[in-house]
Amino acid sequence: MKSALITGITGQDGAYLAQLLLGKGYKVHGLVRRSSTTDVNDVRLRWLGIAGDVNVIDGDLSDLSSLMRIVRAAQPDEVYNLGAQSFVKTSWQQPLLTGAITGLGCAAMLEAVRLEKPDAHFYQASSSEMYGMIQEPMQSETTPFYPRSPYAAAKLYGHWMTVNYRESFGMHASSGILFNHESPLRGIEFVTRKVTDGVAKIKLGMASELRLGNIDAKRDWGHARDYVKAMWLMLQQEAADDYVIATGRTVSVRDMCEIAFQHVGLPLEKHLVIDPELFRPAEVDVLLGNPAKAKAKLGWEPETSLEDMIREMVDADLARLSTGR
Repeated sequence: MKSALITGITGQDGAYLAQLLLGKGYKVHGLVRRSSTTDVNDVRLRWLGIAGDVNVIDGDLSDLSSLMRIVRAAQPDEVYNLGAQSFVKTSWQQPLLTGAITGLGCAAMLEAVRLEKPDAHFYQASSSEMYGMIQEPMQSETTPFYPRSPYAAAKLYGHWMTVNYRESFGMHASSGILFNHESPLRGIEFVTRKVTDGVAKIKLGMASELRLGNIDAKRDWGHARDYVKAMWLMLQQEAADDYVIATGRTVSVRDMCEIAFQHVGLPLEKHLVIDPELFRPAEVDVLLGNPAKAKAKLGWEPETSLEDMIREMVDADLARLSTGR
């Protein structure tokens, strides 16, 4: 039986990845930061019906000693570093925390693996936000980075540290440069989930408007359930490498909203309100990924369209709000 350690296991990607690995017969360990709300932090694992199948271990990405202890105890064959302060807006409000967890936390995890289980295969969750002010119309593994937020800068540090540990110590350390990926498990603060939750509330008569910032920003959106498969495929390769994971299609926030409103038969113009307070200090206008390398080397392709994903998310929010679950 293979063993895997997932940081950020209670997040969207961590939950879907745990489900995937359990289905493949893995023993799954999950690092969880201790807090007074531990009883509600596993809501995504419970939603997928796997909370009881995961071995949860208390630890913190800012504490190298706890990471070394966890790696020593779990002896994982694969380590997936998904833990981060991952909300871009919050990174301007808490830049040092974002740097410490999203950036230095990756380095600490790499160091713990190097010292305790150097033969483990390591995955770092890099981000398309690292491209920021895009230097090429379609971003690939060779496109120069230009981060436009503290979050993106922290992710870039973690990305290059992963490359450094691979080249310096011969570790099987790969980075997935994942473009936006969503699902019903997405946090309510992220724009896609904010839209689907807002549309569901308007449909049910619980709200009358949806307030958003820059709806002209364009993103390459896929489904998290598809993207965690790419993470696993990277760690099954003979040699470690970096891969862009994307759909190759970019759509504006406005168009994404239109899909959600159309699904419930409501007019977007009647309910959408543009709020200048919700604009970012520095915007990333367009992101469009080139997944050709992942397709060629991993045999990976996205399976869920944006339209189907948004409809799934709206339906999930309608069900949740209707039942109170």
